Amino acid sequence: MGFFRNNPEPFYTLAQELFPGDRYQPTTAHYFIKLLHEKGILLRCFTQNIDSLETQAGLPREKLVAAHGNFDSATCIDTGKKVPIDEVERAIFSDDFGWKQLKHKHGGLVKPDIVFFGEQLPHQFFKLAEEDFPKCDLLIVMGTSLVVQPFASLIGRVSQMTPRLLINREKVGTYSKRRVGYSSPGMAQYGFRFDKSNYRDALFLGDCDDGCAALSRSLGWEEDLNALAVAGRAR
Repeated sequence: MGFFRNNPEPFYTLAQELFPGDRYQPTTAHYFIKLLHEKGILLRCFTQNIDSLETQAGLPREKLVAAHGNFDSATCIDTGKKVPIDEVERAIFSDDFGWKQLKHKHGGLVKPDIVFFGEQLPHQFFKLAEEDFPKCDLLIVMGTSLVVQPFASLIGRVSQMTPRLLINREKVGTYSKRRVGYSSPGMAQYGFRFDKSNYRDALFLGDCDDGCAALSRSLGWEEDLNALAVAGRAR
């Protein structure tokens, strides 16, 4: 945050690459999350992504917890007042130091509500993690390294009898009995168990899109998922 205060220009340049829009579009996995909501069984989607693709796919904002923030909203860091995100978008893509115009108009530097290194995670993350995970009867984890805390510890917040499905290109967050310790920091009590001691964890090794498509087929939802994706991409 200190670097941003002293020199906002590099962030605004980088934000041109990160800002949601035509450059990046929701994929099958994003539409699968929306489908879970439409089926009435999604309690919440917790994400580390900042690209806002979940809401772009049609997921209501109240169903999303963006642990590291995203580009759905923006704030003046000096006054604490919210700033319309469309103003910030115009400033980001302006060739004329748009951040200076925002600063002059709103009385301080403005940034999208994404979490910079050293900043606290949003209060909503901790509040809803406390409320939601004890209610969870199936946890789907996908597209993650499960290294960054406190997000990685979320897999241990569900009941010990709650089934957990990992959809990922590689095994992550696994429990290990090796003498050197556990395969992932902090996984001593709640890491995934894919060995003979497993009684609740399932694994799909591959891309998130492929895993979500396979799960949809197994549930008889393939046509529903395809229809959602086609409608979303036509918008």
